[in-house]
Amino acid sequence: MKTIFTLCAISVAITAGLIWHATRLPTEYGVFSGVEQVTVVDLIEKPASYLHKTLTIEGIVREQCTTMGCYFFFLEGNKKLRVDIQEVAMTAPRKNGHKARVEGQVVPYGDGYQFVASAVEFQ
Repeated sequence: MKTIFTLCAISVAITAGLIWHATRLPTEYGVFSGVEQVTVVDLIEKPASYLHKTLTIEGIVREQCTTMGCYFFFLEGNKKLRVDIQEVAMTAPRKNGHKARVEGQVVPYGDGYQFVASAVEFQ
Protein backbone atom coordinates (compact mmCIF):
# COMPACT_ATOMS: atom_id res chain seq x y z
CA MET A 1 0.00 0.00 0.00
CA LYS A 2 2.85 2.41 0.83
CA THR A 3 4.39 1.64 -2.53
CA ILE A 4 1.20 2.61 -4.35
CA PHE A 5 0.95 5.91 -2.43
CA THR A 6 4.62 6.63 -3.10
CA LEU A 7 4.23 5.93 -6.83
CA CYS A 8 1.11 8.12 -6.97
CA ALA A 9 2.91 10.99 -5.20
CA ILE A 10 5.86 10.73 -7.58
CA SER A 11 3.52 10.67 -10.58
CA VAL A 12 1.66 13.75 -9.34
CA ALA A 13 4.93 15.62 -8.70
CA ILE A 14 6.31 14.78 -12.15
CA THR A 15 3.06 15.74 -13.86
CA ALA A 16 2.90 19.05 -11.98
CA GLY A 17 6.50 19.79 -12.97
CA LEU A 18 5.83 19.05 -16.63
CA ILE A 19 2.69 21.22 -16.66
CA TRP A 20 4.56 24.10 -15.02
CA HIS A 21 7.42 23.82 -17.52
CA ALA A 22 5.04 23.69 -20.50
CA THR A 23 2.95 26.69 -19.44
CA ARG A 24 5.53 29.18 -18.18
CA LEU A 25 6.11 32.22 -20.36
CA PRO A 26 9.36 32.63 -22.27
CA THR A 27 11.85 35.30 -21.22
CA GLU A 28 13.27 35.91 -24.69
CA TYR A 29 11.33 36.98 -27.77
CA GLY A 30 12.82 37.35 -31.25
CA VAL A 31 16.39 36.57 -32.25
CA PHE A 32 19.39 38.63 -31.13
CA SER A 33 22.07 39.20 -33.75
CA GLY A 34 24.81 40.56 -31.46
CA VAL A 35 24.89 44.15 -32.72
CA GLU A 36 26.55 47.13 -31.01
CA GLN A 37 25.26 48.05 -27.56
CA VAL A 38 24.67 51.71 -26.69
CA THR A 39 23.36 53.39 -23.58
CA VAL A 40 19.80 54.56 -23.16
CA VAL A 41 21.17 58.01 -22.29
CA ASP A 42 22.89 58.23 -25.70
CA LEU A 43 19.67 57.34 -27.49
CA ILE A 44 17.64 59.85 -25.50
CA GLU A 45 20.16 62.66 -25.98
CA LYS A 46 21.13 62.00 -29.64
CA PRO A 47 18.37 59.90 -31.24
CA ALA A 48 18.97 61.26 -34.76
CA SER A 49 22.56 59.91 -34.64
CA TYR A 50 21.21 56.38 -34.30
CA LEU A 51 18.17 56.66 -36.57
CA HIS A 52 17.36 53.33 -38.31
CA LYS A 53 20.56 51.63 -37.06
CA THR A 54 20.12 48.25 -35.38
CA LEU A 55 21.40 48.50 -31.80
CA THR A 56 21.13 46.82 -28.41
CA ILE A 57 20.13 48.66 -25.22
CA GLU A 58 19.54 47.61 -21.62
CA GLY A 59 17.52 49.14 -18.85
CA ILE A 60 14.84 48.72 -16.21
CA VAL A 61 11.30 48.29 -17.51
CA ARG A 62 9.02 51.13 -16.40
CA GLU A 63 5.42 52.04 -17.18
CA GLN A 64 4.72 48.92 -19.27
CA CYS A 65 1.44 48.86 -21.18
CA THR A 66 -1.13 47.41 -18.79
CA THR A 67 -3.51 46.00 -21.40
CA MET A 68 -1.22 43.96 -23.64
CA GLY A 69 2.37 44.57 -22.46
CA CYS A 70 3.30 45.70 -25.97
CA TYR A 71 5.46 48.68 -24.98
CA PHE A 72 7.32 50.09 -21.98
CA PHE A 73 9.73 52.88 -21.14
CA PHE A 74 13.35 53.07 -20.09
CA LEU A 75 13.84 56.11 -17.84
CA GLU A 76 16.99 58.19 -17.41
CA GLY A 77 16.43 60.97 -14.91
CA ASN A 78 13.33 62.80 -16.04
CA LYS A 79 13.64 61.64 -19.67
CA LYS A 80 11.95 58.59 -21.19
CA LEU A 81 12.63 56.31 -24.13
CA ARG A 82 9.56 54.47 -25.39
CA VAL A 83 10.34 50.87 -26.36
CA ASP A 84 7.79 49.27 -28.68
CA ILE A 85 7.90 45.45 -28.48
CA GLN A 86 4.64 44.86 -30.35
CA GLU A 87 6.30 43.16 -33.36
CA VAL A 88 8.10 40.50 -31.27
CA ALA A 89 6.07 40.16 -28.08
CA MET A 90 2.58 41.58 -28.48
CA THR A 91 1.41 40.01 -25.23
CA ALA A 92 4.59 40.14 -23.21
CA PRO A 93 4.54 39.34 -19.51
CA ARG A 94 4.37 42.33 -17.16
CA LYS A 95 7.94 43.06 -16.12
CA ASN A 96 7.83 46.50 -14.47
CA GLY A 97 10.95 46.90 -12.36
CA HIS A 98 12.86 44.10 -14.10
CA LYS A 99 15.91 44.47 -16.31
CA ALA A 100 15.47 44.02 -20.06
CA ARG A 101 17.82 43.78 -23.01
CA VAL A 102 16.36 44.98 -26.31
CA GLU A 103 17.65 44.91 -29.87
CA GLY A 104 16.04 47.13 -32.48
CA GLN A 105 16.05 50.54 -34.14
CA VAL A 106 15.32 54.15 -33.28
CA VAL A 107 12.49 55.49 -35.44
CA PRO A 108 10.45 58.70 -35.49
CA TYR A 109 7.36 58.60 -33.26
CA GLY A 110 4.97 61.51 -32.87
CA ASP A 111 7.05 64.60 -32.08
CA GLY A 112 10.03 62.52 -30.99
CA TYR A 113 11.50 59.04 -31.31
CA GLN A 114 10.94 55.53 -30.04
CA PHE A 115 12.93 52.30 -30.07
CA VAL A 116 11.23 49.51 -32.03
CA ALA A 117 12.32 46.06 -30.89
CA SER A 118 13.27 43.14 -33.09
CA ALA A 119 14.24 41.08 -30.01
CA VAL A 120 13.71 41.45 -26.27
CA GLU A 121 14.92 39.50 -23.25
CA PHE A 122 13.49 40.00 -19.76
CA GLN A 123 15.73 39.15 -16.83
